[in-house]
Amino acid sequence: MTLAARDEEADVSVLVPAKDEAENLPEFIRQCADAFAAEPYSCEVVVVNDGSEDDSAAVLARLADEFPFLRVVHHRTRRGIADALRSAGEVATGRIFVFYPADLQFLPSEIPRLVGPIREDEADIVTGAKQGQYEKSLVSGVYNGLCRLLFGIRVTDLNAVKAYRREVMDVVPARPDWHRFMVVIGAADGYRVLERPVTLHPRRAGKSKFGIGRIPVGVLDLMSVWFQLHFGRKPLLFFGLSGGLLFLLGFLVGIAALIMRFGYGYGFRPMLDLVMVLVISGIVLFGFGFLGDMLAGAREEVRALGRSVERLAAELERRKP
Repeated sequence: MTLAARDEEADVSVLVPAKDEAENLPEFIRQCADAFAAEPYSCEVVVVNDGSEDDSAAVLARLADEFPFLRVVHHRTRRGIADALRSAGEVATGRIFVFYPADLQFLPSEIPRLVGPIREDEADIVTGAKQGQYEKSLVSGVYNGLCRLLFGIRVTDLNAVKAYRREVMDVVPARPDWHRFMVVIGAADGYRVLERPVTLHPRRAGKSKFGIGRIPVGVLDLMSVWFQLHFGRKPLLFFGLSGGLLFLLGFLVGIAALIMRFGYGYGFRPMLDLVMVLVISGIVLFGFGFLGDMLAGAREEVRALGRSVERLAAELERRKP
């Protein structure tokens, strides 16, 4: 039996955010037990009850007594998938994490297919490509197309279930909803990405937590991720260049205004206003670039300090008798 007991370390930890999934959780955990029983590595399931308002807490308490490989984390209020994955990761013991929802639209029997390439050292992140009828296929297609265009990631589906090495979590900022960009951010940090097909099934019970109102948020997040990946460490490259161009344009417009005024005796007040707007905007953007560069430098120092602390902790752990 390769299902890790609650006091044992596992090789694979399945992280399951669950919001009002009381009807699906018993079948989901049972299918997990069946899926992992024959695998040569130990597995555990960490379910995060993300502020559920149904009977999820009672159902999980009963399931935890029945299945020793199940760990449960509770959020008092709904904090979203990104926070749920981080909370689950804090208590999980596995070297490989698997993000899997509890709604049974993806069956646990397909988890070994995602874990396999990582265990064989073929990849660091394996993302699932949905196969089957999908209600939001248009929105998903636009999102995945934009990601491929902006980030050069050559996978068809970036926002389905996925398996990844534990350390990948360290490169994903703790921002709401940024779990959706895990593949993009991980690939930008040098982690190898593969894709495997996973079957999408109709939801058996409950209802989807995602509506059309998430589209504007997703687009803005996409723009934010693109900016941080390209200019996060060198903000002066963006703000300084933009400010310099505006300042130069204001300077050229100012010369044209002087030529018109003293060469042809024709003054045009709106052109003077345009010069002021361009020059002031350029100076402000250049100032933002300097401030951003200082913040980026401070962030790199914090990261270096964190790595030093991790190395020191590992060295102390190694020296323990």
